[in-house]
Amino acid sequence: MSELLSILKTGELHDGAMKHVKAGGKDIMVSRVSGKYYAIDNHCGHMGGDLSAGKLEGAIVTCPRHGSQWDVTDGHNVRWLRTPGTAPKVSKIGAYPVKIDGDNILVQI
Repeated sequence: MSELLSILKTGELHDGAMKHVKAGGKDIMVSRVSGKYYAIDNHCGHMGGDLSAGKLEGAIVTCPRHGSQWDVTDGHNVRWLRTPGTAPKVSKIGAYPVKIDGDNILVQI
C-alpha cells in the first residue's frame, strides 16, 4: 500500500537543486529540474553513495563516490562505473511519483 507524504515546500528547492529527505522510512533525493520536481532513491546503486551530495547537471545526477550517473526523472542508470569488488550493474534505482499541492511537495511511497 502506498501513501502520499508531504516532504518539502516548493520554496525550499530552487531550480537545479537537490535535497535529501526521509519519507516513509526511505532516504530520498528530491530535485527540481526545469520547474518540475522529481524524487529518486538517495543511494547510488553502484556502491551506495549519497546522491544528494553529488552534482546535478540537467536531469542527470553524478554520484560523488565513483561517478556513476542516474536520471532523476525515472531513476535509470546513465553511466555505470565498474570498480573491482562492486555488485553487478544496477540498471535502475527507485523513483517515486511527485505531486504539488499548493506549496507542498508530496511524494508517493
